[in-house]
Amino acid sequence: MTRPPVPPFSRDDAILKVRMAEDAWNGRDPARVALAYTPDTVWRNRSEFLHGRDQVQAFLTRKWQAEQGYRLIKELWCHAPDRIAVRFCYEWHDAAGQWFRSYGNENWQFDAGGLMAVRHASINDLAIGDGDRLFHWTQAPAPPITRA
Repeated sequence: MTRPPVPPFSRDDAILKVRMAEDAWNGRDPARVALAYTPDTVWRNRSEFLHGRDQVQAFLTRKWQAEQGYRLIKELWCHAPDRIAVRFCYEWHDAAGQWFRSYGNENWQFDAGGLMAVRHASINDLAIGDGDRLFHWTQAPAPPITRA
């Protein structure tokens, strides 16, 4: 399976790959998102370790059930021929209605077909009030913004 753009990534390719990931995650469809990863993908997400698409799909299902109203922005931090690093911020609320803003960094490694083989994510959550929210668009995709 091939998922363009494929390595080696130019800066424009890396930016496109990041935006494609942002759009997919904002769509909150675990089955669709999981297809961007190799069948044997390896993840570290916070303190959770996942192996393979099935675990990724189950994780994303749990994530978006708990993190309601999820809205995400990702930005390219840097890239290499088969690797991309991003920084991101997303907002969500829990079942009780408490809003959070989550900040983090991800390191991605891709196979030759452009599927993500490795993902390491470090994330911190900050409780915020409804009036502190920044992301008010409807579900997927995020509106176009100027990015660094």
